[in-house]
Amino acid sequence: MEAATQRRPTPPLVMMVLVLLAAGVPAAFCAINPQDASALNSLKSQWTSFPSSWSSNSDPCDGGWDGVECSNGRVQSLRLSSVNIQGTLSNSIGQLSQLVYLDVSFNIGLGGPMPASIGSLLQLSILILAGCSFTGSIPQELGNLQQLTFLALNSNKFTGKIPPSLGLLTNVNWLDLADNQLTGSIPISTATTPGLNLLTKTQHFHFNKNQLSGTLAGLFNSNMTLIHILFDSNQFTGPIPAELGSVSTLQVLRLDRNGFSGAVPSNISNLVNLNELNLASNQLTGSLPDLSSMTKLHVVDLSNNSFAATVAPDWFTTLTSLTSVSIASGKLTGEVPKGLFTLPQLQQVVLSNNAFNGTLEISGSINKQLQTINLRDNRIFAANVTTSYKKTLVLSGNPVCSVDPDFSGKPYCSVQQENIIAYTTSLSKCTSTPRCSNDQSLNPANCGCSYPYSGKMVFRAPFFTDVTDTNSATFQQLETSLTTQLALRDGSVFLSDIHFNSDNYLQVQTKLFPSSGVSFNVPDLIKIGYNLSKQTYKPPKNFGPYYFIADPYLPLAGASSRGGKKSHISTGAIAGIAVAGGLLVIALIAMVLFALRQKRRANEAVTQTDPFASWAVSQKDSGGAPQLKGARNFSFTELRNCTNSFADTHEIGSGGYGKVYKGTLVDGTRVAIKRAERGSMQGIVEFKNEIELLSRVHHRNLVSLIGFCYEQGEQMLVYEYVSNGTLRENLLVRGTYLDWKKRLRIALGSARGLAYLHELADPPIIHRDVKSTNILLDDHLKAKVADFGLSKLVADTQKGHVSTQVKGTLGYLDPEYYMTQQLSEKSDVYSFGVVMLELVSGRQPIESGKYIVREVRLAIDPNDRDYYGLRALLDPAIRDSARTAGFRRFVQLAMRCVDESAAARPAMGEVVKEIEAMLQNEVSGADGASSAGSSATEFDGAGGGARAHPYSDTEITRGSYGDNASEYMPYFEVKPK
Repeated sequence: MEAATQRRPTPPLVMMVLVLLAAGVPAAFCAINPQDASALNSLKSQWTSFPSSWSSNSDPCDGGWDGVECSNGRVQSLRLSSVNIQGTLSNSIGQLSQLVYLDVSFNIGLGGPMPASIGSLLQLSILILAGCSFTGSIPQELGNLQQLTFLALNSNKFTGKIPPSLGLLTNVNWLDLADNQLTGSIPISTATTPGLNLLTKTQHFHFNKNQLSGTLAGLFNSNMTLIHILFDSNQFTGPIPAELGSVSTLQVLRLDRNGFSGAVPSNISNLVNLNELNLASNQLTGSLPDLSSMTKLHVVDLSNNSFAATVAPDWFTTLTSLTSVSIASGKLTGEVPKGLFTLPQLQQVVLSNNAFNGTLEISGSINKQLQTINLRDNRIFAANVTTSYKKTLVLSGNPVCSVDPDFSGKPYCSVQQENIIAYTTSLSKCTSTPRCSNDQSLNPANCGCSYPYSGKMVFRAPFFTDVTDTNSATFQQLETSLTTQLALRDGSVFLSDIHFNSDNYLQVQTKLFPSSGVSFNVPDLIKIGYNLSKQTYKPPKNFGPYYFIADPYLPLAGASSRGGKKSHISTGAIAGIAVAGGLLVIALIAMVLFALRQKRRANEAVTQTDPFASWAVSQKDSGGAPQLKGARNFSFTELRNCTNSFADTHEIGSGGYGKVYKGTLVDGTRVAIKRAERGSMQGIVEFKNEIELLSRVHHRNLVSLIGFCYEQGEQMLVYEYVSNGTLRENLLVRGTYLDWKKRLRIALGSARGLAYLHELADPPIIHRDVKSTNILLDDHLKAKVADFGLSKLVADTQKGHVSTQVKGTLGYLDPEYYMTQQLSEKSDVYSFGVVMLELVSGRQPIESGKYIVREVRLAIDPNDRDYYGLRALLDPAIRDSARTAGFRRFVQLAMRCVDESAAARPAMGEVVKEIEAMLQNEVSGADGASSAGSSATEFDGAGGGARAHPYSDTEITRGSYGDNASEYMPYFEVKPK
C-alpha cells in the first residue's frame, strides 16, 4: 500500500496549494502588495498566538485579517491591541513602508527587543507599544520618524538611556516613556546632538517611574506648550530649573519622590493654569512657595522636604479651588488657620509632623466634603471640634491628647480604623443575580453573565481625593463618559477596587461589557483598546492624565492561535486536495498503528523507571502519588516559549539550585519558573517528592505551585508570579512607603504562612530557609512565603525533629540547629525572629560584620520609654512608631523567637496570635496618613513593574565553614552565664 502511494504522482494543482499552505501564504493574495504580504507573514511567524483570522487564506487587504487596513494594496494601519499576541516583533516590520498607525498595546506576551527597523517607517504617525513586555534599549532610529505625533512606550521593561534622537520628533504631541527601567539623564541639545528641549509642540512629558538621574537644567523654555510634566519616582537631583516657570500652559506638575534640592523658584507662581502641584519627598529648602496666584489649583503636596520654619501661608485660606493640601514634615508653626476647613471644595488636609500649636478650631461652616484631617504629631494643646464633623480626624501625638482628660478619651486621640467604603458601580437593579462562572462576570446592563474587557485605569494626577460614595457623582461621570465615547450599551461599565495606590495614583478596576452576546469580537476589542491606548477616550477633566493596562481577554487567551476562517479555494483545488487527503489518511492509519505499538512498548519501559508514570494512570502507586489539585505537567517547549528560550532578559533570580525566569503562559498567567542547572539537579525520585510536598500546601500566604517540567533532562518548577518583589527589596528600595502598620501586616501574613506549614499541613513541614528574600509581596503588599526547596517533612522523624545536614542562609540559622544538626519547627521560628528584626531596623542580618540579633540584644534599654534603647538601630521610616507599646511588644516577641534555646522560643501559632493582638491594639495612627491620597486600600502598589523575585535557594552548609562550631559562633549571640 505504501509503495503504491509513493508511485502515484501528486497533481500539480494540489502540490501548489499544499506548498502555499505549508509556507503560510494566503492563496488569494491578489490585492496586497507582495512586500507587505511577506512582512505580515514574517510577523506572524514570530508569534505563537495571534488573531484566528490571520490563519485564513483571505486577502489581508480585503478585510480578511483583523487589525489590518490598507490603501491601494499597501498596509497603512496595523492595530492589534488586546488580542493576546505571544512572541516578539520581527524586523520585517520595517518592510511595511506605508504604515501610518502601529498599535500592539496591551499584549503582555509580546516582548523582546524593539526592532530598529521601525525607524524605516517614515510615514508612521502613531506608535503605541504600551503595556507589553519589550526589553532592551529604545532604538535611536526612532528619530527618523519625522511624521510621528503620538509615541507611547510606557509600561514595558525598556532599559538604558533615552536616545537624544527623540529630540528630532518635533511633531510629537504625546511622549510617554513612563514605568520602564530607563537610566541616565534627560538628553539636552548641543551644537552637534538633538535633545528633548527641542520638542516645543509636545504637550505631554511622561517620564515617571523610571531610574532617570541628573538635573533638568536646559530642558524647559518659554516656547514649549506642555500641559503635563510627570517626572515623579526617579532619581533627579539639583535645583528645579527657573525656566519651568515660563511654561505658562502647564496644568499638572509632578516632581515628587526625587532628590531635587535648593529653593523652589519664585516664578513658579506664574503657572496660573496649574491644577496639581506635587513636589513631595525631595530635599527642597528655603521658604514655602507662594501659590496665591494659582487660583486653579486643586491638589498641592509639598510634604517631606526641608523648608524653613514658617507659619501657615496665606493661600491656605484664599485658594478656593483646593481639594487636597498636604505639607507633612514642613516645619509649619503657629495655629492652624480656621478658614482652611471652610474652603468649599476641600476633601483632605494632611499637616502631620509639623509644629502647629495653640488651639485647633474646627467649627462653624465646615465643608461637608472634608473627609480627612491629619494633624498627627504637632503641638496642639487644645481643640474645639464641632459635633457635626463625623469624618476622620487624627490628633494622636499632640499634647491635647494627654493633658485634656475630656478630650483624650475621644476617638481623635486613638487608633481610627478608616472604614472608607470606596465607590463601586451599583448592581441594585439586578435583584436576582445568576451565578457566573469563574471566567465570566455579572453584566450590570442586562444582569446576565458575560466576558468583560477589563483592566486597570490609572489616573496619575486626579484633581480630587474622595473615593467614597459621597463622591458618587464623579465616578458616575466616568461611567457615562466610558459608555458614550466607547459606544457601549448604557449601564455596561462596572467600576470597582477604587483607591490611591502607593504611587499616589488613583487606580480603578474597570470592566466593559459587550452590548450583545457574551463576549466581544476581535474587531471590537481592537477598537476599544486603541481608543484607550491612543487617548482618544477623554475622561472627565477632573480625573487628569491617565493610562490603561488591559488584562488578557479570557475568550482569546484560551482560543487556538491557528484557527481561521473558511478558505476561498476553487472546486478543482478542493477535489485535488480531497484525493491527496484520502491517500494521506491511509498513510496516517498505518503510522498510527505503528505508533500505538511503539507507545505500548515505551510505556512498559517508563513504568519501570519513571516515578511520574503512575500519576497519569492512577493514584494508587506504591510511592503514594498525591492528588495534585491542578498542578500541571508542562512540556519543555511550553516553558521555553513563554520565556523566549530562557532569555537573559527573562531572568529574575538565581541561586545554588539554578536560575529563575519570569514567563507568561498562553492563557496570560504570569509565572516564575525555577530551572535547575545540570550539575545541581537532584534525583528523579527526590524531584517527584518535592513536587508532592509542594502540592500539599495551599494557603494565601504561601506561594503556590502551578506545575512542573521533567523532560529533555530538565527539572523545572513553575510557581505563581508575585509582582511586588521581596520583603528585603522593599525594605532597601521602598522603605519609606512601608510604615509600621504595613510591616506588622507583612509580619502577620508571613507568620500565618509558616504556622500553616507547622501546624495545619499534613504532615507538618519545616521550611528550613526562612529569610526576607523568601518573603514575597503582591500588589497589595500581602506577604507570601516562597521557596520550599530545602523543606523537610516532620513525618520523617519520630522525635519531633529531623536529623539532617545543616542548610540555610547565613544570618538566619538557628545556632542550636547548627550545633546539633537536629532540625525542628523552632528553627524556622528563629529565622522568623531575624526577619522581625529586619522589619524593625531595615538592615540585613549581617552588615559590616555586625549581627543584628546581637546588636539589638545589647542595645535594648527597658528604661528608655521612647525608643526602648533602639533609636540608633531603627529604620528612619518607622522611628515615630517606636514610641508605642505595640513596638516594644514586637521587639520583645522577636527576641523570644531568637532565643538561643529552641525550647524557650514560642511556636508559630503563638507568634501569629501575638501579632494579631498588636494590630488590634495598634495606637500609632492610620496607615499612610501623612501622604496624599492614602486610604485603607493603599496596599496595592501599581506598576511595580518587573523586579527581581528570588525564588532561588541560596544556601550554606556546615561544610562551608568547617566542622569546628567556633568558626561560626561569632555570627550568633551567646548568652552570658
